Amino acid sequence: MQLIPYANPSRWRMALAPVWALTATLLLSSVLIWWINAPILRAFSLLLTGGFGSLFAWSETLTRATPLIMTGLAAAIAFRARLYNIGAEGQLYLGALAAVAIGGMHGGTGWPLPVWLSFPLMLIAAALAGALLLLIPALLKTRFGVDEVVTTLLLNFITLLLVSMLLDGPMKDPLSMGWPQSVALNPALELSRLSEKMRIHSGLAMAVLLALLIGFVNRWTVFGFEMRAVGANAKAARFAGIPVERVMLKTALLSGAVAGLAGAFEVAGRTSYITLDMSPGYGYTGIVIAMLAALNPVGVVFAAVFIAGVLVGADSMSRAIGVPTYLADVIVAISLVSMLISVMLAEYKLLWK
Repeated sequence: MQLIPYANPSRWRMALAPVWALTATLLLSSVLIWWINAPILRAFSLLLTGGFGSLFAWSETLTRATPLIMTGLAAAIAFRARLYNIGAEGQLYLGALAAVAIGGMHGGTGWPLPVWLSFPLMLIAAALAGALLLLIPALLKTRFGVDEVVTTLLLNFITLLLVSMLLDGPMKDPLSMGWPQSVALNPALELSRLSEKMRIHSGLAMAVLLALLIGFVNRWTVFGFEMRAVGANAKAARFAGIPVERVMLKTALLSGAVAGLAGAFEVAGRTSYITLDMSPGYGYTGIVIAMLAALNPVGVVFAAVFIAGVLVGADSMSRAIGVPTYLADVIVAISLVSMLISVMLAEYKLLWK
């Protein structure tokens, strides 16, 4: 078997790739549900209604989609320039730490600072923390050729150990009854609710606006062109006069900043404080979302809502018919593999020998 690229890839094949991927995901997931002797149609019905079937379901889905949009954007930005950022989880936590350090310590007013100044400083601190954390692997990659996949992944564990130390030390809430959690954010710095009866907060609107802004940067700015050129062929980009190392570093700063803001949005919009289980793997799921969206920032928004709906709906399905919630993770993994294969078959034809 041999893969032969199409001379002129059809737009219809590319447009139908997500449809084929979704169909394959449903069929393969059905096999797993049948294997555990659960009703297939009822399982999918509960999955759908649990994630999208009511106002409450939409509230939970969009609330969970907010950090997924941010981490998906962080991965899409970095992957566009072939900088494989696997460390969005650590950057999210470090951004959350920086946000609480500004908005929670010292009474939540800085040293002391008014609320109108503390809020932008809190977001800037979170973005800067995430950006600097990713800058370390980017410098190691551009200066010494160190694989960023390894360094960003290992920094996740280092960051979580740092968070654990701070939650049991200087940032521990004295009123937490011994539970390792940080001091609470100043209520005046929390993100506003979009509706009083739902948990959706204004961070969702900011995440969507950020996706549109990043899409504009990718499509219409010199920096966006440089990222695409470096990602397509770094040697050719360098030959054309593009400063590859500088583009890599700027991409790392932008990607890390977006992941750091995800941590600030979680603290200011949902939890109000930091715990070690604040993120159930948002940074890693963001990689799947970026790949499902084909690194398109606008597509990241829809992919994040889809993944969030699957995760939320799996809880409802598990309570109703006893299907393990881990099935949601399997569905997400199958959808990623199916999408990659569908895109490959849209760009290449199989030649059997």
